[in-house]
Amino acid sequence: MATLKTTVAANWNNTIENAATQNFQNDHSAWAKYLAFLDGQSANRTLWFFISLSIHATVFLPLPVLLIGYFDAPIAILGVTMACFFTNFVANMGGSGIRTTLSCFLASIVIHLCMVIFVLAI
Repeated sequence: MATLKTTVAANWNNTIENAATQNFQNDHSAWAKYLAFLDGQSANRTLWFFISLSIHATVFLPLPVLLIGYFDAPIAILGVTMACFFTNFVANMGGSGIRTTLSCFLASIVIHLCMVIFVLAI
């Protein structure tokens, strides 16, 4: 009697995932390591969405209020913060790849750190 084996698809998925990360194993540049890390996080897309959303909601969205209210920062900081928030939100909710979503989140962190340094340096 023939039986249906359901483990074939699981093996195919592992082979495809290993093939995607295997391209970067021989290259030891920072960019290759970054891309390998991003590819390795594809199983945690939902977790990264919640991390991104919570960091933006608790840290980055109140930041313009503090910078504008206490340090007389330009009002453009509010626009930059909102643009970063909605870029991350749309990238995550729109189903972009893990490379796009994590790169947007990293870019948002860098942009906000630069804004804080700029405002405090003035």
